[in-house]
Parts: sequence; structure tokens; C-alpha cells
Amino acid sequence: MSLKNQNIIIFSQMQFDGKLESTNYTMAKLLAKDNFVYYVDRPYTWRDYIKFKNTPEFKTRRPHFFSSSKSIIQTDIPNLKIIISPPVPSINMLPEGKFYRTALKLNEWLVGSRIKKVIKNLRITDYIYINSYNFTLPSLHKLLEPVLSVYHCVDPIIEPYQTKHGLISEDILVKNVDLVICTSKELMNKKALINKNSYFIPNAANISHSSKTLNPELKISDIFKDIKKPIIGYFGAIERRIDYDLMQTLFKTNPDKSFVMIGPIDRYYIKEEEYKAPNLFLTGAVPYEEMPAVLKGFDVAIIPFKKDEVSSDIFPLKLFEYLGSGRPVVSTDFNPDLEDFTFDTVSYCKNADEFSAAVEVALKDTPELQKKRLDVAADNTWEHRISEIKSLLKINFEEKKDRIFTWSKKFN
Repeated sequence: MSLKNQNIIIFSQMQFDGKLESTNYTMAKLLAKDNFVYYVDRPYTWRDYIKFKNTPEFKTRRPHFFSSSKSIIQTDIPNLKIIISPPVPSINMLPEGKFYRTALKLNEWLVGSRIKKVIKNLRITDYIYINSYNFTLPSLHKLLEPVLSVYHCVDPIIEPYQTKHGLISEDILVKNVDLVICTSKELMNKKALINKNSYFIPNAANISHSSKTLNPELKISDIFKDIKKPIIGYFGAIERRIDYDLMQTLFKTNPDKSFVMIGPIDRYYIKEEEYKAPNLFLTGAVPYEEMPAVLKGFDVAIIPFKKDEVSSDIFPLKLFEYLGSGRPVVSTDFNPDLEDFTFDTVSYCKNADEFSAAVEVALKDTPELQKKRLDVAADNTWEHRISEIKSLLKINFEEKKDRIFTWSKKFN
């Protein structure tokens, strides 16, 4: 059972041209293989409009901001179109309460009006609406009146700028949609308390991309040319999830190893000039296209996430990207559910001593162990996950259409 030839509108938290891979846009691209997908880019605020006006991203959007007839950007995927909304007022600084919620209605109307004009112009009917982790406009689907409304919950809400209004907004959203899809079991358990029609479909990886690492002709990234081996590597954002205390211990107890952390640094949590060690190398962000050449330089790939009150909600993309590259993987035990998907191919560690010991074992990798990792990765591709998502959408979409048809017959 699969969803085909349906219209799907995705309102996303992630911008379509973001530098890092995102669950949101990956899902849109794969759904567009056999459906008609309209990806509503995260709206610029008035503050964004001023702050980013000289950036390439702004220039891409500028012709589309203020004209509903020119609001669509066609991607290189025939069935995937990007909808650009007009800039909306910056309201996050307002205190939670009646005034904020009134201002929020204005933003929903501005974005909703743009989408409704696209729907009218393109004569889109009987469509599915997916809010992909953009809880900032929790009632947008009510303005659009889709056949099926879905919330795709990809992470817990933990950042201060999110929690200010997001905890309330997300509850409103979860309560009022027809279907909730969560990327971790713990997220599903929490959302099911509000909406019983909640399901768990985990993140996966673009194995076709990360497996390029295995190509013998691929050159290792120049990032590593002045860094001695063995290289213990991390690829991803350097932010709240990292266990910095653990990492500092690892630097000191493993002076013979180079720890290379590749990704943007969130200075709210760590300042580059303060996060130092002789064997630590912070390279900054690298384009996603270069990931295979970067992973090829890793002797061991790590996920040093801290274990806290939200850890069990996290199902990281990089886990299966690492496995798909063939690299040995060592992780903290931040989410016990991960073992159900990785079996015995990943070492999950409780503390720095266990982590160091696991790294030593991983450095003695064998072709047999690498094959086991590749087999696990092959069972956790985005193609597998999208197949599950499409089946779930199809079931709920057809059930909702049947209910609507029954109601219309009853009252006509």
C-alpha cells in the first residue's frame, strides 16, 4: 500500500536551501517521487528580511516575497515546488499571552492567504497538509482545510527561543491534527497523551550519499591534511546536545588521538575560543555534499551526546550516515531505543572510560564488522522510512475521505 499521485502541502521548519541536510526537506523530496509536493519554506520575519538582505538565500527569495502569482520556485524535481510566503511580523519577543496569540493569528493569516492563492491558482483539491516541525503557526491547517492534517514531530522542544511559546503552540497543534508522526518512541509516547493517533517512524539516512565514502577513488577531504591520525571524528552541529564534560575528559585521556569536530558552532552553548585542547580541531561547517570525503577521513565516528531529560527523544540522522559510510561508530548511551535498530554494530557508552575503551576497540576494525554495519544501514534508508510514511498517510487519508463523504451524504 503506497501513496501515489496525491497533492501534499508541507509547511516546514527548515528552509529548502539550508546548508545542512534536514529530515523535513529529505521527506519532501522523496514524497515528490510519486506525489505532487508543495514545500512551504519557513517564512522570513521582518527581522530576517533586514538581517539577511545581502545573502544569496535572500536574493533567491526576493522576487517571490510580494507576488502570489510569482510565489513558486520550481526545483530540479518535477513534482516538487517551493512556496515562498511574504515576510511576517517578528513576534517571538512578545510575552506569552493574549496579545501574542492575537499577533500569531495575523501571521497565520498572512501565510495562509499566500498558500490558499497557490491552491486556487493551481486548482489543488483533496490534499494532505503536513506541518513538519513548524509549531510556530499551530493553527495554519485550520485556515487551509485539508482532507488530512499531519504533524511531523522530529525533535523535542528544548531551545529557550522555542520553549517560550513553542510548548503551548505544539500542544495546540498536536491536539488538533488528524495524525502525528514522531521520530522517536519517547516523543510518540508523549504526543499520544494528547492525540491518540500518534505513530513512531524513526529518522534514517541518505545511504546513497554516505556510501560514496567507500569509493576507492574518492579523495579524503583536505580538512585532514595537517592533522595526525588516528582521527576520531564528529560531523554535525556543535550545540546543546554535545556532552562537553565528557569530551574534555576524552581529550586529556587520549592525547595520541586527534578529535575533529566538523560543523557549525552554537555560541549560546560553547565559545570556540574557550573550547580548546591540543588534540581538538574545530573546522566549522562543511557543505553536505562534501560529507563522504569528510567521513572517509574518520578512523572512528562518534556521537558524544549528553544523557539528560530529553535524550531519549533524539534519533540522530548521523547515526545511519556513519554506518552507511562503513566507519566504526562509538556513542554515548543517550537513547536506549537506538540499540533496537543498530543491534551490536555500535558501542553505546555510559562514561568516558567506556568511551575510550570502545574507541580503542573500534580502531581494530575488520572487513567483517564493516559489512555488518553496512547491512544495518541498508535496512534504515530514507526509502524504507518514506515507504512507511506513505503507507500511514494513505490509510489515514482514505479513512478521512470516507468520513467526509459519509458526513456529506448524511447532511445533504
